[in-house]
Amino acid sequence: MESTGHDAAVAALPWVPVDIGDSKLLAKAWFGDTEYRVLLSDLSSVWEEDMSSESIRSRAQDLNKRLKAPVQAFFAHLSSVARPCLSGQLYDQSTAHFSLEHHDKRLTVRLKSELAGVPFYWEFRCALAPVAVVSAQLVRPLLAVTRVLQRQVGELAALLVRKDAEILDYKENGAMLSRARLQTEPFEEETYRKNFIIQTLPQMSILQDSLEFNSELRELYVAVSTVRNTLKRKRLGEHSSASVDSFSFVPEHPAAEQDQASAVPSDMKSPVSDVGQLLEQTQDADSEQTVPLLPAALAAAPTDRSTMRPKKKKAVGLFR
Repeated sequence: MESTGHDAAVAALPWVPVDIGDSKLLAKAWFGDTEYRVLLSDLSSVWEEDMSSESIRSRAQDLNKRLKAPVQAFFAHLSSVARPCLSGQLYDQSTAHFSLEHHDKRLTVRLKSELAGVPFYWEFRCALAPVAVVSAQLVRPLLAVTRVLQRQVGELAALLVRKDAEILDYKENGAMLSRARLQTEPFEEETYRKNFIIQTLPQMSILQDSLEFNSELRELYVAVSTVRNTLKRKRLGEHSSASVDSFSFVPEHPAAEQDQASAVPSDMKSPVSDVGQLLEQTQDADSEQTVPLLPAALAAAPTDRSTMRPKKKKAVGLFR
């Protein structure tokens, strides 16, 4: 089951392609002080392992009977050796050797290195992740990324249309293009979309089982995940405060309670990035459309029915 202690830290990490043995995987690896969490995927399954300090101490003693050291020493060495490989970074393969083994519904990553001149062994024993973990760590963030990218493409298309109108205005006022190679055709979004699907997409060699995650996508993934966690904490805070208010009595000093309710924690007062605004707008678009807002003049108008009843106009013409 997904751990609640460091969900936000793990969610903020991007999926990175890693090579373990002869296998290519997507990985997420979070290392704390004396605990870690690892997620691995080959796009057909997702495996995870969440280890606490006591579990690390027990396994280290079981795999390394000749080594006698505190758990901090074991974990510091494990983190320094395993983190680069599981984070998609370059590492010295002469000092750390990784191997992969599939068996039943488990995935084991074996590590062999040296600690103080003595062989050090470790095993990441990953089990199949629940559907909730796969959804939270892979499916939902990627869907959010696609929505942000779709919004970005729409804004760029609108910008191109405005640029074409600007260029046309220049031409109608006598402007001439000095370099013919810079001339372009007017942008038509529907035509561009059809040509991209029919002509460009087959030439991009996009495979369904591709494990490539370039730096721009990883950066966008991290931004979207961070914003999602921020919005989630904000909504949970609003929900908890609303539930408390719904079961509370009328206070003796309403002004003091109003000041207390208006206080916002410091971590929620930080400015939201452009990605956060796009994500929040796309998530709340449907809900905003279903709640019509009354104009200020109508809201401030008196409730007298006679003042709101329109006056009848006199008939003009033959039926006057």
